[in-house]
Amino acid sequence: MIRLNNKTYTCPVDVTLSFIGGKWKILILSHLNIFKDRGFSEIRDNLPGVSEKMLVQQLKELERDQLIEKKVLSLKPLRVQYNLTEKGRSFTPLFEFLSGYGVSYLKENGIDYIKDQHLYK
Repeated sequence: MIRLNNKTYTCPVDVTLSFIGGKWKILILSHLNIFKDRGFSEIRDNLPGVSEKMLVQQLKELERDQLIEKKVLSLKPLRVQYNLTEKGRSFTPLFEFLSGYGVSYLKENGIDYIKDQHLYK
């Protein structure tokens, strides 16, 4: 067992999953890895099914864990921009692996995502 920051983890994978686990965090990070300087609504629009409350929570946790940074562009109206930090960019090989695996799986099932990418957001 690993004790870190008053939490117990089973292994290093468990530690990593504490930062990126759940349905939305890895998708947010992957999106920011591809698209730089994204606003809240741009991230939300790319994640069908996420509630605003959940997205706010996930973004705050990613910022707390120093995987993303938030830059306030204006206060009225509130406009913010999110980017990956160096720590967040260190997950790039994981995003590339997951994407490659997904593309291969889709091709095996008759869906050519790369060819038809324009159909998706």
